[in-house]
Amino acid sequence: MQEPRRARQLGIEIGVLPTGAHNAITDVSGVRVGHTTIVAGDSIRTGVTAVVPEQLFTRAALPAGLSVGNGYGKIVGSTQVAELGEIETPVLLTATLSTFRVADALVTYLLGLPGREDAQSVNPVVAETNDGFLSDIRARPVTEEHVLAALHGATGGLPGEGCVGAGTGTGALGFKAGIGTSSRVATTSRGAATVGVLVQSNFSGVLRVCGVPVSRERMGVPVAPAMPGAAPGAATEHPGNSCVIVVATNARLDARQLGRLARRAIFAMGRVGSDFTSGSGDYALAFATAEPGLPVLPEADVDPLFTAVLEATEEALLNSLFMATTTVGFNGHVRYAVPHDRLLALLGERGVARTG
Repeated sequence: MQEPRRARQLGIEIGVLPTGAHNAITDVSGVRVGHTTIVAGDSIRTGVTAVVPEQLFTRAALPAGLSVGNGYGKIVGSTQVAELGEIETPVLLTATLSTFRVADALVTYLLGLPGREDAQSVNPVVAETNDGFLSDIRARPVTEEHVLAALHGATGGLPGEGCVGAGTGTGALGFKAGIGTSSRVATTSRGAATVGVLVQSNFSGVLRVCGVPVSRERMGVPVAPAMPGAAPGAATEHPGNSCVIVVATNARLDARQLGRLARRAIFAMGRVGSDFTSGSGDYALAFATAEPGLPVLPEADVDPLFTAVLEATEEALLNSLFMATTTVGFNGHVRYAVPHDRLLALLGERGVARTG
């Protein structure tokens, strides 16, 4: 089995802006990530991922913006985020049918925090993609303990990527995928600003790396076997199944500007080959951690942040693929990892320069 390697470890660099220290969403100060990975028997490949801004422990809410590329999915709490332009909880990711158990556990966690003894309302933010190809999604194995473990275990530094947490059973662009992250540092009139991205990738299309199409056939990866009971000629895999993108920045942006930032994150899916099918729920949620007393960044100065989020999202999506490993799951279904050696050979044939 090949060793999981990030895009830059393979010599693949995306864009022109510099990365943060870890090239991860955690490069935005105060943002932590935790995973609970659930693997049981031959049929359970799922989990929970928590994005936890520490600023929420000292402030009631953070400004936030939401963009919906295609709404065939769900984010619990999204209407209040859209209405008020803020988040008041960590952002959790999981599998489709476990969304509601995760939301309930997040409420339990929040009501138990000091100072919330009299709270009568809370708006948990939980997003999902469908990992039912590799995991018995109807089993709904995620429990409160799994959710609390992800929240309490959230740390800084480089988060786990690939087949971890909410990405344990997901796949994208014909290959095994999962969780990926990246960051960029942009220069604005107010100084340097960091944009960090974390993705749960689980969508269809033909993978593109630096503009080069990377089909399963070209990589020598078999097409997945037909699902049990499928009619002749039926699709062998779920056709879409979604992508969730979480964007964090330390730039002082308001909710409207964060919505614009989130929209650019959705656009970046096209760079890696998404076909944006009707059955795919594609969502981006952006939040800002800057102190509320600071002046909002001028509108004419957001372009560097747009570049940053496009680059960071593209690289995070590639990391979600390159860090994943071939996985066998529910009903013997298989998602194969992108073969690094064949990918690099193809890029070389197409004249794509690498750094290593």
